[in-house]
Amino acid sequence: MLDILDMGAAGLTAQRVRMDTIAGNILNANTTRNAAGQLEAYRRRFVVFAAGMPEDPSKPGVRVAEIAKDTSAPRRVFDEGNPDAGPDGYVEYPNVDMAVEYVNALEASRAYEAVISLMDVSKSMFNSSLRLIA
Repeated sequence: MLDILDMGAAGLTAQRVRMDTIAGNILNANTTRNAAGQLEAYRRRFVVFAAGMPEDPSKPGVRVAEIAKDTSAPRRVFDEGNPDAGPDGYVEYPNVDMAVEYVNALEASRAYEAVISLMDVSKSMFNSSLRLIA
């Protein structure tokens, strides 16, 4: 009977990881160097979901299978005065599209809200069942 709450908790965790990943993409939308200071544009990341609970994939639910990197080409912008520009005058910026990230964030937020509603309805059903039994 509490499996639905476990599945809901797994869904909330999965959507939180997705929102964290989207936030990281937005924060690094103009990052042209890696953590070591070398010239390497940030790569957009996205969450890959898989069926099954995080601790037991054979149970129904959702889990984060991986956080993958988008392999599409970086954005190239001509800015010969920029210290990160290559010999051709182009700067390679991350492959982050703010419109896509915004839509993904809205979708993750709505999914999070839907899971909370599911858990509220389930809790109400449990309470009603207990009142009938008692």
